[in-house]
Amino acid sequence: MSLARTLLASTILAGTAGVPLNASAQDAPLNVVSTIGMIADVASNVGGECVDSIALMGPGVDPHLYQATARDVQTFQDAELILYSGYSLEGQLGDVLERFSERTPTVAISPASIPPADLISVEDIYGIDPHLWMDVSLWAKIAPTIAGQIAELRPDCADTVAANTDAYVSQLEALDGWVEESIVSIPEEQRILVTAHDAFNYYGRAYGIEVAGIQGISTESEAGIADIREMAETVSARNVPAVFIESTINPRTIQAVIDAAAEAGHRIEIGGELYSDAMGEAGTAGGTYVGMIYENTLHITEALGGTPAPLPEALAAWAREWGVAE
Repeated sequence: MSLARTLLASTILAGTAGVPLNASAQDAPLNVVSTIGMIADVASNVGGECVDSIALMGPGVDPHLYQATARDVQTFQDAELILYSGYSLEGQLGDVLERFSERTPTVAISPASIPPADLISVEDIYGIDPHLWMDVSLWAKIAPTIAGQIAELRPDCADTVAANTDAYVSQLEALDGWVEESIVSIPEEQRILVTAHDAFNYYGRAYGIEVAGIQGISTESEAGIADIREMAETVSARNVPAVFIESTINPRTIQAVIDAAAEAGHRIEIGGELYSDAMGEAGTAGGTYVGMIYENTLHITEALGGTPAPLPEALAAWAREWGVAE
């Protein structure tokens, strides 16, 4: 174990003597700490005023490579509920999460919510593709799980949380249908999504678009020259009009594909920046889970020659809140 990890472990152990909550603490919003924004936003929507929802990793942060800091340890120590995705997404945080599970309710949300039959298996160290939020119908399943955890720790909020959950799941169901309707408008021969790494397999399966990532599921390994050349040949042969960069990954591999395709005589554009392993900036539409999926789909549909569907009525309130054209 490295010196940094040894010091971190010592800090965690020093703070594991939890103190039972008194009555006044029970009346305060539940302090929920999630590893990624896609979980924190769901917790915020279902918990409402009953929770104080914090995401450990902000915009542009790659959870595959993230390492805990001493400040993170303090954040975890203050938490009353810790939520993480699981399936090795937060691989570097695994030891920290395991230690905190001994003192604080700590839940791997994806395994707790999504049936094994719905998972995508991959032949690498992950075993399971962890990017489940890319299929809205699957990610909606985490809302009742989170709601149950909140209600257990704040029983007086149970009715409010249940109502919030029903309303939020209805939004996600509408979003799921909108994505499907938008993607199907792309001409079939151009319905291929080329990105830096394989974060969109659930999206592709759910919405009927072929997905091609230059790297694998994780971002820990670099794409090789052969990977770039093969992808350039694919986009040239398929006459793909656009490829996409990701907010958490250096765009150099995508640019290398564009350059290699140009050498072969095929001009290709960058279709936009997609949110893959993190949402956008707080205070923007893309800083919400609904907005993350909405903006991704907008970029993909328009860049590949389709026409985004009108937003459904169930998303009208969200659209007005964030100034999104309906």
